[in-house]
Amino acid sequence: MASIDDWQIPPEFQPDPKVLDYDLDRALASVVSLRAGVPDDAYTADVLGTERVGHGAVIRDDGLVLTIGYLIAEATEVWLTTHDGRAVAGHVVAYDHGTGFGLVQALAPLGAPALPLGNSRRAAPGESVVIGAAGGRTRSLAAQLVARQEFAGYWEYLIDDALFTAPAHPNWGGTVLLGSRGELLGIGSLQLQSQIPDGRAVPLTMSVPIDLLKPVLDDLLTLGRVAGPPRPWLGLYAAEDEDGRVVVVGLAGDGPAKRAELRAGDVVRAVAGAPVTTLAAFYRALWALGAAGVDVPLTLDGRATCSRCGSGPPTAVRS
Repeated sequence: MASIDDWQIPPEFQPDPKVLDYDLDRALASVVSLRAGVPDDAYTADVLGTERVGHGAVIRDDGLVLTIGYLIAEATEVWLTTHDGRAVAGHVVAYDHGTGFGLVQALAPLGAPALPLGNSRRAAPGESVVIGAAGGRTRSLAAQLVARQEFAGYWEYLIDDALFTAPAHPNWGGTVLLGSRGELLGIGSLQLQSQIPDGRAVPLTMSVPIDLLKPVLDDLLTLGRVAGPPRPWLGLYAAEDEDGRVVVVGLAGDGPAKRAELRAGDVVRAVAGAPVTTLAAFYRALWALGAAGVDVPLTLDGRATCSRCGSGPPTAVRS
């Protein structure tokens, strides 16, 4: 992801306020840049780095900012910069591993309007959208929603209805997906490659839909996490190969998978006897076994193992 300080969207790809039914500049004033500092010995430091830069959306008048959670996981310092260049310290409220969202509370007034939360379920492929970034129009992108579909990430992450837009934003982390009335439809998470019929790979931005936030927001604000028992976590990275197999591609620290002696290259054939051939099926079978701490019987290329799962990696939550 490019530095947040040294890029611009080419003028021909920037949004045109004259064709929009809302005040684009006011909506983009709700987008802040975010810088987070993470200790060198943090669990996520090796994978995500210790200096993280992205964007966030002001969603309440008191300065509550919604961003993508990996930017603030284990952060001990967060700074928010407004559209007019003011830097304000922030406090990490929560990082929800299930949705991928993160919340930061500004510790001084931001002077930025709050974006209204939209209804992402109503967004239809083909709809014109704006991918808003800190810095206003020159760093924002006129785009189109091209797909809504399930997304399974290699880090034990699954959402049912991710939003995919094209062209892809070059600085996607925490970008703001704006609908036809300037409402917040999602938060940018990843850039992915999609194969089109002529064989070319086209980059897309994947955004987490805002509707996932609504049922958990109160819990995140009051508890710092989603209420209820945590779901199982094995501490592995996995991918689907061309033969329709789920393959372990790495291990996350000293997690349950490592302690159970799983290895990179292991092929997961079944969970508790139920065959799995996709990442989504693997995760659903894992989480269906019960809460964190449950034994997880895995069949790995003809060998069986049982990994007692943990509750998830360390996360930065409200203290």
